[in-house]
Amino acid sequence: MKRTTKALSALTAAALMLLQGLPLPTAQAASHREAPLISNDPAADITDFYMFKSWADSSKVVFIMNVIPGQEPSSGPNYFNFADEVAYQINVDTNADGKAEDVVYEFRFTTEIRGVTAALELPVANAAVPPITALDGTGSEGLGVRQGYTVTEIRGANRTNLGSGPLFAVPSNMGPATMPDYEALAAKGIYGLSNGGRVFAGQRDETFYIDLGAVFDTINLRAPAPLLGATEDGDDTKNFGGIDHFSGFNVNSIAIEVPISSLTNNPNAVLGAYASTNRNRQTLRRGAPLKPEPNDRGDLLRGVGKMVQVQRLANPLVNEVIIGTTQKDVWNATEPEDEANFLGFYQNPRLATVLNLLFATSFPDTGRDDLTNVLLKYGFQTQDGTCSKANPCSELLRLNLAVAPTLPASQKRLTVLAGDSAGWPNGRRPNDDVTDVALRVVAGLLVLPPGSVPNLGDGVNFNIGAPGAGTSDGAGYGSTLGNDLDVTANGIAAEFPFLPTAHSGRNRRHIDCGNADGSPCTEP
Repeated sequence: MKRTTKALSALTAAALMLLQGLPLPTAQAASHREAPLISNDPAADITDFYMFKSWADSSKVVFIMNVIPGQEPSSGPNYFNFADEVAYQINVDTNADGKAEDVVYEFRFTTEIRGVTAALELPVANAAVPPITALDGTGSEGLGVRQGYTVTEIRGANRTNLGSGPLFAVPSNMGPATMPDYEALAAKGIYGLSNGGRVFAGQRDETFYIDLGAVFDTINLRAPAPLLGATEDGDDTKNFGGIDHFSGFNVNSIAIEVPISSLTNNPNAVLGAYASTNRNRQTLRRGAPLKPEPNDRGDLLRGVGKMVQVQRLANPLVNEVIIGTTQKDVWNATEPEDEANFLGFYQNPRLATVLNLLFATSFPDTGRDDLTNVLLKYGFQTQDGTCSKANPCSELLRLNLAVAPTLPASQKRLTVLAGDSAGWPNGRRPNDDVTDVALRVVAGLLVLPPGSVPNLGDGVNFNIGAPGAGTSDGAGYGSTLGNDLDVTANGIAAEFPFLPTAHSGRNRRHIDCGNADGSPCTEP
């Protein structure tokens, strides 16, 4: 990797030294409908996976898995629920061997029809008779469809239920008549765990931001994108031409915060992790991917019979823009430590070829050992781009615990490129602009001379229209009566579960071009 480090700017090189060998990304953004089969299974479709040291308590690490992409908040009467048949898992590698099986957090849901809805056989899931102000007991009578869940910590053959009592998922935000104080209702969905951590499951704002339609219209980005000037590139509070196509949409989130000491005794360790969803093979429809066969280790971890991994996600957008279409479903069913099966896609990135064809550039699109090293390896600076049994390639999101977290007001969307070493690729935070960072990396930032790669970007620089943006009433959300979730003006949630509150079905708003607070509309 000598040529890689020489090609980095001084700022980037300094940040990478802090990362001590963490990978840089080669994908663009979040994982939404990225493979043919999973696009037909939204309850198992992982949109984003986040892993970071908690800026509220740096002795803990946070994992967040989002599923069910593109939720239009008003889509009733049957709103958005986790699937009872899916095992949702967060898989952690604590010893840097590339196998994320040392600690697994498994979430299983059970749905019930109850309360006024069941008693009166109402045609809607929830009813404001009375309004829903609680998840259980008094105030929950109108909550007709309720999901309870369990959190199980798996270490080898040992399975431990971390819940200290009943856990209930926070339902979709239908509107103020049904849920007069959704913020307070959501806070009741934060539960303490027996390992000293806490958990939340329920609906949240879709925090990821991207000009999604433009990106997948063959990178048909809007002015001034795809080239951002220094002023636009350094402003994390405005959008420049791009439209945040996820504004006003929700996702279903599973967030768990655990003590670092419960994962490793080394405060300077580098953790690896990925999220996965798994279904029983007998319930899969004919034609679903059943190869490679799940091994005994996988079945034991899941503890629910013969299970098939139907999706996995670590670094964002690997499957969308790196893996070839014919291999996407097989990739989803493959363990990350078997990534050598897909090595050619990393060595010869098709996205770089597309950029060259569209913009008459000459970004390197063959022989890219740098992408293999930074995405699939621990200690990437000493790697040679090959995969072997002794030195396997494993596609994991990696987090260097030695790097202190950055407080929300000081976070930089361009992370390491802007001197903020606590963001992607050092784990990933909800506000990290992986679109812009990764476009530059896949264009050759690590292998070309400094200044050769321009400020590529989609013109979307922050999570526009986040509910509660600008709220700051002090610490205590979820535990102190009357405290709202603090959210910065550019949409970063400062307190657990670290994602803004879900948009209301009645009052949701998608911010488009031409709106007073949106970007100007541009010609194609």
